Amino acid sequence: MLVGVCDFPGSYAFPPAGYGGIERWLWAVAVGARAAGADVHLLGPGWLPELEPDWIRKPVRLEDVIPGSLAERELKAAGYDLLVVGHEYPSLPAWVRTWSELGCDVATFQHSPAFQHTDTAFDGQRSRLYCYSPEMIERYATHQPIAELAVHLGLDEEEPPATRGRDLVWLGRIDEEKAPHLAARAAQLLGRRIFIVGPVFSKDYVRSHEKILTADHVEWVGELGGPAKTAAIRNASVFVYTYARRYVEAGAAVFGESVRAGTPMAALTWREGTCAQAALCDRTGVTVVVPPEADDETASQALAEAIQRAARLDHAEVQEIGRRRFDPTRHFEALAAR
Repeated sequence: MLVGVCDFPGSYAFPPAGYGGIERWLWAVAVGARAAGADVHLLGPGWLPELEPDWIRKPVRLEDVIPGSLAERELKAAGYDLLVVGHEYPSLPAWVRTWSELGCDVATFQHSPAFQHTDTAFDGQRSRLYCYSPEMIERYATHQPIAELAVHLGLDEEEPPATRGRDLVWLGRIDEEKAPHLAARAAQLLGRRIFIVGPVFSKDYVRSHEKILTADHVEWVGELGGPAKTAAIRNASVFVYTYARRYVEAGAAVFGESVRAGTPMAALTWREGTCAQAALCDRTGVTVVVPPEADDETASQALAEAIQRAARLDHAEVQEIGRRRFDPTRHFEALAAR
């Protein structure tokens, strides 16, 4: 089986060193495809040059291919069975035109809760859309989505055996949608130290919650990648997950990253059917549902209770389940199956 994994124009490399959810997902698919025995081509100029000679890189993007050109003939001659691409592209006419010439399948994962697809983007067979949670399945029901947990990987982020960590960790982009101030307040209620890992996307958000985010029990780490990122998760006793009331999480990488490292999760949600409920079970984490009309203090108190319960889970068992549920090979095989 020949699989093409397509990059796209963006500010992050493929695979990224730290933040970059869709880029990390595409890398996980490439790794999983190779582990499953498929031949893999990394399509597009965004893939890191140092991946050669271990990987075949072809710096062509389908949307840039001119009809009848040498690039199109070379793509057709390669004989791709499956292309895996970011969620926008099955609705991009220029990309679809080239793909239609290749006669292969296409699979993508919905990483945005708001993107609008064309009516003909997916048929559920040759072109397939995958969604993480019941909430996302419902949002994209007209496109025949298939339920699947996304897997994400970065370079040099292999997880060593689990260990029972000491402090709390929160990881993600730092802005209003991800709401790390709730995690910081929950940690404060417990008298626990929490590490905040990730890039600042909104300085206004940080200023609006400056008192709690700069409290003595909060340690800012910045954006991490590779072994340092894995260690930050693995060395925590609990990974604390939060997001804003109106935000819809399409397919967060942190669930797989945390449980594969053996760190149980305490997740705050505002409704049922979210990514947290899809990703976690009672042996890998604790998910609490707080009514969206509740204030931040009530939500933080509920999250603090979830942290206490999650801290009692067995880290080795969390990792065993995590490696099975968020395995790149299993994920690719799901994407490749009609």
